Amino acid sequence: MPHKPVPKPPLGILAGGGDLPRRIIQACRDQNREFFVIAFKGQTPKETVFSVPHAWVRLGAAGKTVDLLHEAGVKDLVMAGRIRRPSIAALRPDAWAARVFAKAGVKALGDDGLLSSIVKVLEKKEGFRVVGPDALLPDLLAPEGVLGAVEPDDVALADIQRGVEVARGVGALDVGQAAVVQQGFVLAVESVEGTDAMIARSGEMRRQGAPGGVVVKVSKPEQEKRADLPTIGPSTIKAASAAGLRGVAVEAGGALIIDREGVVKAADAAGIFVMGVKVVEET
Repeated sequence: MPHKPVPKPPLGILAGGGDLPRRIIQACRDQNREFFVIAFKGQTPKETVFSVPHAWVRLGAAGKTVDLLHEAGVKDLVMAGRIRRPSIAALRPDAWAARVFAKAGVKALGDDGLLSSIVKVLEKKEGFRVVGPDALLPDLLAPEGVLGAVEPDDVALADIQRGVEVARGVGALDVGQAAVVQQGFVLAVESVEGTDAMIARSGEMRRQGAPGGVVVKVSKPEQEKRADLPTIGPSTIKAASAAGLRGVAVEAGGALIIDREGVVKAADAAGIFVMGVKVVEET
């Protein structure tokens, strides 16, 4: 008599903003996998958790979050969606979160340092297995090459290479993941404001009468790959078009493209390129 497959334990979804949490929820439904969503007050859109198993928690109430996940029988855990990082005073970290901040020390000043510390504690102390969104939705990973109908020219390709170098340099400081370059000039680098705001700022700086610049978004050196991978979506393309830029390049195999069909459609309509580029790790 054939054995029935052992069902997977519920997946815990730490949901921020954007479309990614909803896509993971749909993937769980498609796979008949149980899941439980942690929604963060002031961060997670209400429609993300409409009619799904969830609980609302304050962002700084990490201990309560962990307790809720254990009560739901969660073993695997995924972090998905944008989180607007508040000040420590506004965060009001509970004892669990305060211990993580204290252990992380100066590394907690950057997003990746803090996320890496959180992942380690969730796995080693709490017994969860943290997985990346791409483990659940592998089609989200950016492929190598041009995705739409528009091809970058040699000037754009040189700007992409320069953008990779700059973005990796900023990432090494755990500041951001992206840069905008026009004809070799760095117009903007990403900080706490986010990619779309950086792109809008670059539009004010771009040189008029010259070919528009390019947005480059890559992972940070030694990035915690299971949390906060570089991500673009249709809104990124719309922002780049509004800023008068020529294209968007992301790290092939190291960045997520949300709604690839929508991204390509928006890029083709705007006459700008989208492509995945390989990033060679320095040894």
